Amino acid sequence: SEMRGGPRVQSIQNAYNLLNRTFETGLAEIAMREQVGLLAYSPLAQGYLTGKYLDGAKPAGARSTLFNRGQRYEAAGAEDAVKRYIAIAREAGLDPAQMALAFVNSRPFVTANIIGATTMEQLRTDIGSIDVA
Repeated sequence: SEMRGGPRVQSIQNAYNLLNRTFETGLAEIAMREQVGLLAYSPLAQGYLTGKYLDGAKPAGARSTLFNRGQRYEAAGAEDAVKRYIAIAREAGLDPAQMALAFVNSRPFVTANIIGATTMEQLRTDIGSIDVA
């Protein structure tokens, strides 16, 4: 953009969560150096980090139940990682969703954490993540 006088890149929107941290190895260094913020989407790994899909559960109305697009979070070892993560959250007395969002919030390269909620209760939980250190 400097060579051609174009607008400077300001942000990148990539999936980023505790199960998908590829941004850290592929783009974080250059993004920080060039001051290009990450707009992190899917911070709850399409809901997998809440635990609602554990043991093959398919809750009615849930995104992965409706659209069958959760395969990236169903890889070998993913469910074990989610179970361990949820255990850590509970040991700390935290809601797993809030802890997952707080992790994303805490990264220095994240400009915005793109949250999604179906209910007001989920929205309150998501917003409450800002107070979790």
